[in-house]
Amino acid sequence: MAPLGLMSGVRLLARSFGALSCANSLSRCTGVLPGSYLVTARSLTSEVGAPPKRPLNGYMRYLVQQKPLITRQHPEMKVVDITSKIAQQWRTLSPEQKQPFEEESQRARVLFKVELQQYQAQLTPAQTAQQAAERRERMAKRKAIRKKRELNNLGKPKRPRSPFNIYLSEHFVEARGTTTQEKMVLLFQDWKNLFSHQKQVYLQLAEDDKIRYKNEMSSWENHMKEIGREDLLRVHILNANRQKEAAKKREKMAKAKEKAAAKTKASAPKTSKAPAKTARGSSSSTTAKTVKGARKP
Repeated sequence: MAPLGLMSGVRLLARSFGALSCANSLSRCTGVLPGSYLVTARSLTSEVGAPPKRPLNGYMRYLVQQKPLITRQHPEMKVVDITSKIAQQWRTLSPEQKQPFEEESQRARVLFKVELQQYQAQLTPAQTAQQAAERRERMAKRKAIRKKRELNNLGKPKRPRSPFNIYLSEHFVEARGTTTQEKMVLLFQDWKNLFSHQKQVYLQLAEDDKIRYKNEMSSWENHMKEIGREDLLRVHILNANRQKEAAKKREKMAKAKEKAAAKTKASAPKTSKAPAKTARGSSSSTTAKTVKGARKP
Protein backbone atom coordinates (compact mmCIF):
# COMPACT_ATOMS: atom_id res chain seq x y z
CA MET A 1 0.00 0.00 0.00
CA ALA A 2 1.35 3.42 -1.00
CA PRO A 3 2.23 5.92 1.70
CA LEU A 4 -0.28 8.60 2.51
CA GLY A 5 1.98 11.43 1.34
CA LEU A 6 2.51 9.82 -2.03
CA MET A 7 -1.24 9.31 -2.53
CA SER A 8 -1.99 12.96 -1.71
CA GLY A 9 0.70 14.04 -4.19
CA VAL A 10 -0.85 11.90 -6.91
CA ARG A 11 -4.29 13.39 -6.22
CA LEU A 12 -2.88 16.94 -6.36
CA LEU A 13 -1.14 16.19 -9.65
CA ALA A 14 -4.34 14.75 -11.07
CA ARG A 15 -6.27 17.88 -10.13
CA SER A 16 -3.63 20.03 -11.84
CA PHE A 17 -3.85 18.02 -15.06
CA GLY A 18 -7.63 18.20 -14.88
CA ALA A 19 -7.56 21.96 -14.56
CA LEU A 20 -5.15 22.25 -17.47
CA SER A 21 -7.29 20.02 -19.64
CA CYS A 22 -10.36 22.11 -18.84
CA ALA A 23 -8.48 25.26 -19.72
CA ASN A 24 -7.28 23.75 -23.00
CA SER A 25 -10.76 22.56 -23.85
CA LEU A 26 -12.09 26.05 -23.15
CA SER A 27 -9.49 27.57 -25.46
CA ARG A 28 -10.45 25.03 -28.14
CA CYS A 29 -14.10 25.97 -27.79
CA THR A 30 -13.56 29.67 -28.28
CA GLY A 31 -14.10 29.28 -31.99
CA VAL A 32 -17.73 28.32 -31.53
CA LEU A 33 -18.72 30.36 -28.49
CA PRO A 34 -20.39 33.73 -29.10
CA GLY A 35 -18.46 36.85 -28.28
CA SER A 36 -20.38 37.55 -25.07
CA TYR A 37 -18.94 34.38 -23.48
CA LEU A 38 -15.34 35.02 -24.43
CA VAL A 39 -14.40 38.00 -22.29
CA THR A 40 -15.26 37.89 -18.64
CA ALA A 41 -16.17 41.13 -16.92
CA ARG A 42 -13.27 42.66 -15.04
CA SER A 43 -13.67 43.65 -11.42
CA LEU A 44 -13.89 47.30 -10.51
CA THR A 45 -10.56 47.16 -8.68
CA SER A 46 -7.40 47.62 -10.69
CA GLU A 47 -3.73 47.53 -9.83
CA VAL A 48 -2.50 50.15 -7.43
CA GLY A 49 -0.86 52.96 -9.37
CA ALA A 50 -1.89 51.60 -12.79
CA PRO A 51 -4.79 53.19 -14.65
CA PRO A 52 -7.51 50.90 -16.04
CA LYS A 53 -7.02 49.72 -19.59
CA ARG A 54 -9.37 50.89 -22.27
CA PRO A 55 -11.79 48.17 -23.43
CA LEU A 56 -11.55 46.59 -26.84
CA ASN A 57 -14.11 47.43 -29.47
CA GLY A 58 -16.21 44.82 -31.23
CA TYR A 59 -13.77 44.21 -34.05
CA MET A 60 -10.78 43.78 -31.73
CA ARG A 61 -12.72 41.23 -29.66
CA TYR A 62 -13.49 39.32 -32.83
CA LEU A 63 -9.81 39.53 -33.78
CA VAL A 64 -8.70 38.12 -30.42
CA GLN A 65 -11.18 35.26 -30.82
CA GLN A 66 -10.32 34.32 -34.41
CA LYS A 67 -6.54 34.78 -34.41
CA PRO A 68 -5.67 31.50 -32.61
CA LEU A 69 -8.06 29.56 -34.84
CA ILE A 70 -6.59 30.85 -38.09
CA THR A 71 -3.06 30.43 -36.75
CA ARG A 72 -3.73 26.74 -36.08
CA GLN A 73 -5.38 26.30 -39.48
CA HIS A 74 -2.65 28.17 -41.39
CA PRO A 75 0.59 28.05 -39.38
CA GLU A 76 2.60 29.27 -42.39
CA MET A 77 0.70 32.58 -42.65
CA LYS A 78 2.29 35.79 -41.43
CA VAL A 79 0.69 37.93 -38.73
CA VAL A 80 -0.09 40.68 -41.23
CA ASP A 81 -1.88 38.24 -43.54
CA ILE A 82 -3.81 36.73 -40.64
CA THR A 83 -4.97 40.16 -39.50
CA SER A 84 -6.01 41.06 -43.05
CA LYS A 85 -7.97 37.82 -43.37
CA ILE A 86 -9.79 38.41 -40.07
CA ALA A 87 -10.60 41.99 -41.08
CA GLN A 88 -12.10 40.71 -44.33
CA GLN A 89 -14.17 38.18 -42.41
CA TRP A 90 -15.42 40.89 -40.04
CA ARG A 91 -16.60 43.00 -42.98
CA THR A 92 -18.63 40.08 -44.33
CA LEU A 93 -20.41 39.40 -41.01
CA SER A 94 -24.05 40.41 -40.67
CA PRO A 95 -25.16 42.90 -37.99
CA GLU A 96 -26.68 39.99 -36.02
CA GLN A 97 -23.33 38.17 -36.01
CA LYS A 98 -21.50 41.31 -34.90
CA GLN A 99 -24.02 42.10 -32.17
CA PRO A 100 -22.55 39.87 -29.38
CA PHE A 101 -19.12 41.44 -29.78
CA GLU A 102 -20.52 44.97 -29.86
CA GLU A 103 -22.70 44.37 -26.79
CA GLU A 104 -19.78 43.00 -24.80
CA SER A 105 -17.70 45.99 -25.85
CA GLN A 106 -20.45 48.33 -24.65
CA ARG A 107 -20.65 46.61 -21.25
CA ALA A 108 -16.87 46.78 -20.87
CA ARG A 109 -16.98 50.48 -21.74
CA VAL A 110 -19.44 51.17 -18.93
CA LEU A 111 -17.20 49.31 -16.46
CA PHE A 112 -14.19 51.22 -17.73
CA LYS A 113 -15.84 54.57 -17.01
CA VAL A 114 -16.57 53.51 -13.44
CA GLU A 115 -13.01 52.23 -12.94
CA LEU A 116 -11.55 55.41 -14.42
CA GLN A 117 -13.56 57.62 -12.08
CA GLN A 118 -12.46 55.56 -9.07
CA TYR A 119 -8.83 55.68 -10.20
CA GLN A 120 -8.83 59.43 -10.82
CA ALA A 121 -10.47 60.11 -7.46
CA GLN A 122 -7.49 58.66 -5.58
CA LEU A 123 -4.83 60.60 -7.50
CA THR A 124 -3.03 63.58 -6.03
CA PRO A 125 -2.71 66.84 -8.02
CA ALA A 126 0.97 66.09 -8.64
CA GLN A 127 0.14 62.64 -10.04
CA THR A 128 -2.57 64.14 -12.24
CA ALA A 129 -0.13 66.71 -13.62
CA GLN A 130 2.49 64.02 -14.21
CA GLN A 131 0.01 61.84 -16.09
CA ALA A 132 -1.03 64.82 -18.23
CA ALA A 133 2.63 65.50 -19.10
CA GLU A 134 3.19 61.83 -19.98
CA ARG A 135 0.07 61.87 -22.12
CA ARG A 136 1.30 64.93 -24.03
CA GLU A 137 4.66 63.26 -24.56
CA ARG A 138 3.01 60.11 -25.92
CA MET A 139 0.86 62.17 -28.26
CA ALA A 140 3.91 64.07 -29.51
CA LYS A 141 5.74 60.80 -30.20
CA ARG A 142 2.76 59.38 -32.08
CA LYS A 143 2.48 62.58 -34.10
CA ALA A 144 6.18 62.43 -34.98
CA ILE A 145 5.87 58.78 -36.03
CA ARG A 146 2.84 59.54 -38.21
CA LYS A 147 4.62 62.49 -39.82
CA LYS A 148 7.73 60.41 -40.51
CA ARG A 149 5.63 57.67 -42.06
CA GLU A 150 3.84 60.24 -44.22
CA LEU A 151 7.12 61.75 -45.41
CA ASN A 152 8.46 58.31 -46.30
CA ASN A 153 5.31 57.57 -48.29
CA LEU A 154 5.72 60.88 -50.13
CA GLY A 155 9.29 59.95 -51.06
CA LYS A 156 11.19 62.56 -49.06
CA PRO A 157 14.94 62.17 -49.67
CA LYS A 158 17.08 60.77 -46.88
CA ARG A 159 19.29 63.20 -45.01
CA PRO A 160 23.01 63.29 -45.90
CA ARG A 161 25.27 60.95 -43.97
CA SER A 162 28.19 62.09 -41.89
CA PRO A 163 31.73 60.83 -42.64
CA PHE A 164 31.62 58.51 -39.65
CA ASN A 165 28.26 57.06 -40.73
CA ILE A 166 29.72 56.23 -44.13
CA TYR A 167 32.73 54.61 -42.47
CA LEU A 168 30.41 52.72 -40.11
CA SER A 169 28.27 51.29 -42.91
CA GLU A 170 31.31 50.10 -44.85
CA HIS A 171 33.03 48.34 -41.93
CA PHE A 172 30.13 47.20 -39.74
CA VAL A 173 29.92 43.63 -41.09
CA GLU A 174 33.57 42.73 -40.42
CA ALA A 175 33.79 44.80 -37.22
CA ARG A 176 34.88 43.28 -33.92
CA GLY A 177 32.40 42.65 -31.16
CA THR A 178 29.35 40.48 -30.62
CA THR A 179 26.58 43.03 -30.10
CA THR A 180 25.62 46.00 -32.22
CA GLN A 181 26.48 48.48 -29.50
CA GLU A 182 29.89 46.91 -28.95
CA LYS A 183 30.65 47.02 -32.67
CA MET A 184 29.71 50.68 -32.89
CA VAL A 185 31.92 51.57 -29.91
CA LEU A 186 34.92 49.75 -31.39
CA LEU A 187 34.37 51.29 -34.82
CA PHE A 188 34.20 54.75 -33.29
CA GLN A 189 37.54 54.15 -31.59
CA ASP A 190 39.00 52.98 -34.92
CA TRP A 191 37.61 56.10 -36.58
CA LYS A 192 39.32 58.38 -34.09
CA ASN A 193 42.64 56.57 -34.68
CA LEU A 194 42.54 57.06 -38.46
CA PHE A 195 45.03 59.43 -40.10
CA SER A 196 43.78 62.61 -41.72
CA HIS A 197 44.44 61.33 -45.27
CA GLN A 198 42.42 58.19 -44.47
CA LYS A 199 39.48 60.26 -43.23
CA GLN A 200 39.66 62.53 -46.27
CA VAL A 201 38.03 59.86 -48.44
CA TYR A 202 34.95 59.74 -46.21
CA LEU A 203 34.90 63.51 -45.86
CA GLN A 204 34.68 63.83 -49.64
CA LEU A 205 31.95 61.18 -49.82
CA ALA A 206 29.98 63.11 -47.20
CA GLU A 207 30.31 66.33 -49.23
CA ASP A 208 29.05 64.52 -52.32
CA ASP A 209 26.13 63.18 -50.30
CA LYS A 210 25.26 66.74 -49.24
CA ILE A 211 25.08 67.79 -52.89
CA ARG A 212 22.87 64.78 -53.61
CA TYR A 213 20.56 65.69 -50.75
CA LYS A 214 20.36 69.34 -51.82
CA ASN A 215 19.40 68.47 -55.40
CA GLU A 216 16.88 65.81 -54.39
CA MET A 217 15.29 68.08 -51.78
CA SER A 218 14.94 70.89 -54.30
CA SER A 219 13.10 68.59 -56.72
CA TRP A 220 10.97 67.10 -53.94
CA GLU A 221 9.94 70.48 -52.54
CA ASN A 222 8.99 71.71 -56.01
CA HIS A 223 6.79 68.63 -56.33
CA MET A 224 5.24 69.34 -52.92
CA LYS A 225 4.38 72.86 -54.09
CA GLU A 226 2.70 71.44 -57.17
CA ILE A 227 0.49 69.07 -55.18
CA GLY A 228 -0.38 71.72 -52.58
CA ARG A 229 1.68 70.40 -49.65
CA GLU A 230 3.66 73.52 -48.87
CA ASP A 231 3.27 72.71 -45.16
CA LEU A 232 5.98 70.05 -45.63
CA LEU A 233 8.62 72.48 -46.87
CA ARG A 234 11.65 73.34 -44.77
CA VAL A 235 11.57 76.38 -42.53
CA HIS A 236 14.05 78.48 -44.48
CA ILE A 237 12.20 77.70 -47.71
CA LEU A 238 8.94 78.83 -46.11
CA ASN A 239 10.63 82.00 -44.85
CA ALA A 240 12.05 82.71 -48.30
CA ASN A 241 8.61 82.21 -49.84
CA ARG A 242 7.04 84.52 -47.26
CA GLN A 243 9.68 87.18 -47.94
CA LYS A 244 9.05 86.92 -51.69
CA GLU A 245 5.31 87.24 -51.18
CA ALA A 246 5.81 90.23 -48.87
CA ALA A 247 8.09 91.89 -51.44
CA LYS A 248 5.49 91.33 -54.17
CA LYS A 249 2.79 92.85 -51.96
CA ARG A 250 4.95 95.89 -51.22
CA GLU A 251 5.71 96.35 -54.91
CA LYS A 252 2.05 95.99 -55.78
CA MET A 253 1.05 98.55 -53.14
CA ALA A 254 3.72 101.00 -54.37
CA LYS A 255 2.46 100.70 -57.95
CA ALA A 256 -1.11 101.22 -56.77
CA LYS A 257 -0.09 104.36 -54.88
CA GLU A 258 1.76 105.75 -57.93
CA LYS A 259 -1.23 105.01 -60.13
CA ALA A 260 -3.61 106.69 -57.68
CA ALA A 261 -1.33 109.74 -57.41
CA ALA A 262 -1.11 110.03 -61.20
CA LYS A 263 -4.88 109.76 -61.52
CA THR A 264 -5.42 112.44 -58.86
CA LYS A 265 -2.95 114.76 -60.59
CA ALA A 266 -4.64 114.26 -63.94
CA SER A 267 -8.14 114.98 -62.58
CA ALA A 268 -7.13 118.15 -60.65
CA PRO A 269 -8.14 121.54 -62.37
CA LYS A 270 -5.29 123.52 -63.97
CA THR A 271 -4.71 127.09 -62.64
CA SER A 272 -3.42 129.80 -65.09
CA LYS A 273 -0.35 131.67 -63.93
CA ALA A 274 -0.28 134.33 -66.70
CA PRO A 275 -2.82 136.75 -65.15
CA ALA A 276 -0.91 136.75 -61.94
CA LYS A 277 2.23 137.75 -63.77
CA THR A 278 0.35 140.48 -65.60
CA ALA A 279 -1.09 141.78 -62.40
CA ARG A 280 2.30 141.87 -60.78
CA GLY A 281 3.73 143.53 -63.84
CA SER A 282 1.04 146.22 -63.99
CA SER A 283 1.31 147.00 -60.30
CA SER A 284 5.06 147.41 -60.53
CA SER A 285 4.79 149.67 -63.57
CA THR A 286 2.19 151.81 -61.83
CA THR A 287 4.43 152.18 -58.81
CA ALA A 288 7.35 153.21 -61.04
CA LYS A 289 5.25 155.87 -62.77
CA THR A 290 4.13 157.29 -59.42
CA VAL A 291 7.72 157.53 -58.23
CA LYS A 292 8.77 159.34 -61.43
CA GLY A 293 5.88 161.76 -61.10
CA ALA A 294 6.87 162.55 -57.54
CA ARG A 295 10.42 163.44 -58.60
CA LYS A 296 9.30 166.12 -61.09
CA PRO A 297 9.30 169.77 -59.70
